[in-house]
Amino acid sequence: MRIKHLQGIIEAEIFQGVFEDIEIAGGYTSDLLSDVMAHAKAGEILITIQAHRNSVAVAGLVGAPAIVICNGRPVPEDMIGAARDEGIAILRTDLNQYEVSGRLWKALRD
Repeated sequence: MRIKHLQGIIEAEIFQGVFEDIEIAGGYTSDLLSDVMAHAKAGEILITIQAHRNSVAVAGLVGAPAIVICNGRPVPEDMIGAARDEGIAILRTDLNQYEVSGRLWKALRD
C-alpha cells in the first residue's frame, strides 16, 4: 500500500502533499518522540497527536515517509513547511491512534 491510499483508509486529509508516494512498510504509534527515535523503523509511518515541527525532525531521522496526526488536531504552518522541506507527507484524521493503527494493520494484511 502506498501513502496516498491511507487517505481513504483512515478518513484523512493530506496537509502536506509534496512527497514521494512510496510503499508503506508499517506504522509506529507513539506520542513520545524519544520512543519513536529508539524504535521506529524506516518506511513506517508515524501515528501521533504531536502536531509540531519536532515530529517532522524525528520522522526524518528515523526515515518515516509520513506522519498521521490524529484526533483532528490542528497542524501548524511551521510543521507543514518543515515536512515539505523533508518530503514527508502529513495527513490528519479525526480518528484516534488506536483506530488508525488498527485500520493500517488490517489494510497491510489484506
